[in-house]
Amino acid sequence: MRFGQKGKLSLRFIGPYEVLERVGPIAYRLRLPPELEKIHDVFHVSMLRGYRSDSPHVMPIEEIELNPNLSYDEEPVEILDSDNKVLGGKTTELVKVLWRHHGVEEATWEMKDDMKK
Repeated sequence: MRFGQKGKLSLRFIGPYEVLERVGPIAYRLRLPPELEKIHDVFHVSMLRGYRSDSPHVMPIEEIELNPNLSYDEEPVEILDSDNKVLGGKTTELVKVLWRHHGVEEATWEMKDDMKK
């Protein structure tokens, strides 16, 4: 099930969850755990993906702490690299950040000043 955002192009999924029934031609009802009781249990097919074991795009719900609005906070773990880029005629320092619960292939480039906050 698609959930939240991190990075510019990365999709995030949590699960897997059992499909209980097909609800119309493009929606499915899922069996959700009690900690997701505030979420409606019917999802459009664009929000679902087939389960692939050990997929780096699937986060177990137990590992993430949900905010009341059902978003989650990302936490940087390590700076993997740094670089300087010229953006709008100004040199900007960038760092490549490894995020908690994500693999190295999902590390993102962030502005160094933003990471100090």
